[in-house]
Amino acid sequence: MQIESVKFILWVADMDRAIGFWKGVVGLGSRLETPYWTELTHGTTVIALHSGGDGSFRATGLGLQVEDVEAACTEITAAGGSVRNPPVVREQEGIKLAEVTDPEGNGFALSELL
Repeated sequence: MQIESVKFILWVADMDRAIGFWKGVVGLGSRLETPYWTELTHGTTVIALHSGGDGSFRATGLGLQVEDVEAACTEITAAGGSVRNPPVVREQEGIKLAEVTDPEGNGFALSELL
């Protein structure tokens, strides 16, 4: 098997709102945008948005490391997302960790190195 790309898929109810959040707040680039399937990128990572979501909470397993987790939480809530668990220092792991949700109900983690 030869892997050509790895895509992390998130379900969305409102594609335009989801694109605005992931591009505008998170800063992802755009590779493809349609009403049903969108591919956003950071380096070689692809976050794909798939229509058909209903806006309810879904744990995704997605994690993003950021420079300032508290500032990132503020940006997420300002853009219509939510902070499910505010930043907490996890000394043994060497990080400050928060659990957040995008406006479509997709839960993901934000971490900051200590």
